Amino acid sequence: MTTTTTTTSTTGAPAPLNPRAIALAHYASRALLEGVLARHGLTFEQSVVLRAVTAAGGRIERDALVADVNGSLKAGEGAVRAVLDRTVRAGLLETDAEQSALVRLTDAGRELFERTGAETAPITARVYAGIPAEDLAVAGRVLALVAERANAELARAS
Repeated sequence: MTTTTTTTSTTGAPAPLNPRAIALAHYASRALLEGVLARHGLTFEQSVVLRAVTAAGGRIERDALVADVNGSLKAGEGAVRAVLDRTVRAGLLETDAEQSALVRLTDAGRELFERTGAETAPITARVYAGIPAEDLAVAGRVLALVAERANAELARAS
């Protein structure tokens, strides 16, 4: 059975952007990504680790990676270190032989990151198809502002 959740109001007009709308978009998109990742034995959290290392040029200081991933996932430093350790044990990352404080992508990690990215690209294209570039730009700005403000609230709370 397939369940569909819409983001329109009872009048048929688009629903306003609110936490529920953001959550519905996030979880639907994440479910699509996790479907691809699961076929390769990769978790969502590990994919975030691989993305961060790739964005850093394939090599990054371990503590900086933990901070980056924790900033994305809000999972806590201990949980992020556990994911990092699992990713190393899986052979997708390794400690740099010359500088033990650094981790780097292995060939297997790079190949898996590229393969899952290639598999998700057409799905992403279908999801975003037909949405005007101006709407995407506005949504991007609004979501960046929401994230900035939520992160500020988290900082105040801690």
